[in-house]
Amino acid sequence: MSAQQKHEDAYPSRQGVHQFTPRQDPTVYAPKGRVAPLPEQQINEYAEQGYMVLEELFSPIEVRLFQQELERLRNDSTVEQSGETITEPESGEVRSVFQVHENSPLFKKLAADPRLADLARYILNDEVYIHQSRLNYKPGLRGKEFYWHSDFETWHVEDGMPRMRALSMSITLTENFDYNGPLMLLPGSHQKYAACAGETPENHFQASLKKQEYGVPSDDQLKQMAASGGIVSVKCKPGSVIVFDCNVMHGSNGNITPEPRSNVFFVYNALSNRVVEPFCDQPPRPEYICSRERIIALPVVD
Repeated sequence: MSAQQKHEDAYPSRQGVHQFTPRQDPTVYAPKGRVAPLPEQQINEYAEQGYMVLEELFSPIEVRLFQQELERLRNDSTVEQSGETITEPESGEVRSVFQVHENSPLFKKLAADPRLADLARYILNDEVYIHQSRLNYKPGLRGKEFYWHSDFETWHVEDGMPRMRALSMSITLTENFDYNGPLMLLPGSHQKYAACAGETPENHFQASLKKQEYGVPSDDQLKQMAASGGIVSVKCKPGSVIVFDCNVMHGSNGNITPEPRSNVFFVYNALSNRVVEPFCDQPPRPEYICSRERIIALPVVD
């Protein structure tokens, strides 16, 4: 019996039909009575809406250090040649640099920062590790859109993440205006699983990281989710943190303004929810996209 056959597919997708199925997992795993690192109202709103914004959590000095590292990695020929850099499909400008928690001491330290990791441990009620990390550059004038998607749908189908016990944190390194392609979310959409039609192509990650066409919801699904909870466009200052559930539907418009929209992005997964074999008929995605061989719980930092 294969490793994949040993694990129940709790959230089947890409099996020929677009459909909604109920979420089987909580959003906040922390038991009642446990002291939260944030006000209870914020935690409750996160559970209901699927996201929250922590305004200017990092100081201007910290942000400047992050921005300097952002530029260093973009211009590092070693990083560019590693195969872990994704470019824009037309302009060739850097779109994303992956695995920054491994190849940057500064961002490795940031991933374990208690302002981030302690909150992830609380929400997921477990030790956590970094499932994926990356820098998103979204350059001015030619930064392409990220189409609507649930991260969990891809992480489940293509990476083998068993359950919805993960979350993302996007630390903004430039100001998110309403016009430079900020993150957009569909509040409450995390409460349902939007299973997608189609099959997973071979080496899908090579195309999907530039432009995703498989594992995206149908027009009707998007209309229903938007009609139910509306659409939020997140505007915030540098050093803010957007925390969002693994299953919330999100995306962003293209950026045709001169203002780039850059962020460093960490996916925190519960150690008990480590990946298994993908729930599709394809090999696992590379290590730099999905931590599989190097799953190490983040240290608790005082």
